Amino acid sequence: MSEQLPTLLTNYRLRPLPQSLGFRTLSIMLLGLLMLIPLFIAAKIVKERGLYYQEIRHEIAESWGKKQTLTGPVLVVPYVEHFTNVDTVTDENGESRVVSKDIYNDRTAILLPEALEIRTDITEEHNQRGMYDALVYSANISLTGKFNHANVLKSNEGERRILWDKAFIAIGLDDPRAIDTASNFFWNDGRISLEPGTNLNKLLPAGFHIPLSVNADSNPSNEFKLTLSLRGSDGLYFAPLGENTKILMTSAWTHPSFHGELQPDTNAVSEEGFHAEWEVPHLVRSYPQYWVMEDSVDKAYDLHEITAGVSLDEPAPLYSRIARAIKYGVLCVTLTFVAFLAFEISLKRRLHVLHYGVVGVALSLFYLILLALAEHIGFFYAYIAAASTVVLSITIYIGTILRHARSTVGLFLLLTSLYGLLYLLLERENYALLVGVGLLVLAMSIMMFVTQHLKQTD
Repeated sequence: MSEQLPTLLTNYRLRPLPQSLGFRTLSIMLLGLLMLIPLFIAAKIVKERGLYYQEIRHEIAESWGKKQTLTGPVLVVPYVEHFTNVDTVTDENGESRVVSKDIYNDRTAILLPEALEIRTDITEEHNQRGMYDALVYSANISLTGKFNHANVLKSNEGERRILWDKAFIAIGLDDPRAIDTASNFFWNDGRISLEPGTNLNKLLPAGFHIPLSVNADSNPSNEFKLTLSLRGSDGLYFAPLGENTKILMTSAWTHPSFHGELQPDTNAVSEEGFHAEWEVPHLVRSYPQYWVMEDSVDKAYDLHEITAGVSLDEPAPLYSRIARAIKYGVLCVTLTFVAFLAFEISLKRRLHVLHYGVVGVALSLFYLILLALAEHIGFFYAYIAAASTVVLSITIYIGTILRHARSTVGLFLLLTSLYGLLYLLLERENYALLVGVGLLVLAMSIMMFVTQHLKQTD
């Protein structure tokens, strides 16, 4: 019995710890975790460049034109309400007499259009600032419709007299500095010039107004028309103030994003651009079609609560695409290290841990190469150049170490496929999780295949 014990110990003696496969696997896993450090640095650099790009875009928007929301037109009608107060007064002698008193109240009515049609054609432009390109736009807008001020003339008692010399039309616009041209405002058959400021600081803080120095009492229905050209960035929106509002938008931009509270009733996007239409009834809003300003002191109507419009979004901005690519960096490092470990096991040759470290740094360097080139030549060509640089350098480096032609070719094909799949992940984000899980299953299958014949002493 005592003679068999040394034999059993010899048979089950473990290899020295640094040379065991389990220890090397743990070491490689630890090294893979350390590769998070260069990936974190790359992600931080991409974030900083993205923030700087946003600052440049903000500066361009300040000089060119900000996101625009057009709210209007709004008809402001001051009027005098006159009624006679009749009362019976009894004096000290007990005699009664009838006393009448004329009372005049100054009031201001706010009317929204009975019908409103907005037509706009948007032209995208690219404003350069150094190597940065910001998407902006110019828009030609046409406003047509009619007002009906019959409600102002209605009164249960007394009479109302509209002060047309003080009436005006107000139109709100987020950034009036970006107005290029504006025609005269057509009110029925008259032509009126535009004036700066809305004269409604609480309701419409920014915009312009049109004084109405005409008498329109004879016909309570009045038609209007206005065309203007303005600049902006990011998006263009309209508030549906009409009792019935129709909005039509056209543009050659092929990547619209319909934001706002109201989606278009119909829209078509093609290689020639997009066309969108909205038909909005006044019932979708919480504010009325007509109110008296003095009666609504305690009410704060928000004309911007509901808008319809479009954002001219760039398809997957550069820095967000690179940031998404970095998120898959751990997957790339994992699959590459798994492949190297599989080569070691199948070829029965060892790579130094330093070899893994050099390859890990090269994989992390891919994202900095991609960022540096993409800012100048675009994402697609930068991706091809960065991937080719990393794939060829790693293949040549490991090929000279392994000196095995089939393994070198296999490594080249593996890395090429890996970066090809990564590009597909970035282009088809909806399938990212599915493809990512598939790659992890593939890595697990490779390790199962190459380790199925390992002995316990390995």
